[in-house]
Amino acid sequence: MNKAMGTIEIDKSLEVAIGEKFPRSKRMAAVPHPASAEHEPDNLGTLFRRMTELSMSEVESLIYELQGLRKKLETDGDLIERAIARHSQHSHGVMQLTTIIADNVKRLPNSTS
Repeated sequence: MNKAMGTIEIDKSLEVAIGEKFPRSKRMAAVPHPASAEHEPDNLGTLFRRMTELSMSEVESLIYELQGLRKKLETDGDLIERAIARHSQHSHGVMQLTTIIADNVKRLPNSTS
């Protein structure tokens, strides 16, 4: 019950605030006249067309941006693959050099004797 009473009070306070901000004469002037109501479907059609064009433009822009990001990801992926391959080659070379050095160190004469 308290909720209902609170809602009624809010509704009344909104009506008062609207009445203060927008006098009744201005609110009534905003109501379309029958003559202008005839052109309302044309206005709605134009509004709908503008909204559709705006949405299509945004979608096309997003598609273009996503295609650019896809190309960047492909390019970056290729760079990373090449870097990994180079690293692997260098790592393999270092392992071979380490083996050669270790074998040669084993062949050195023992200086402690």
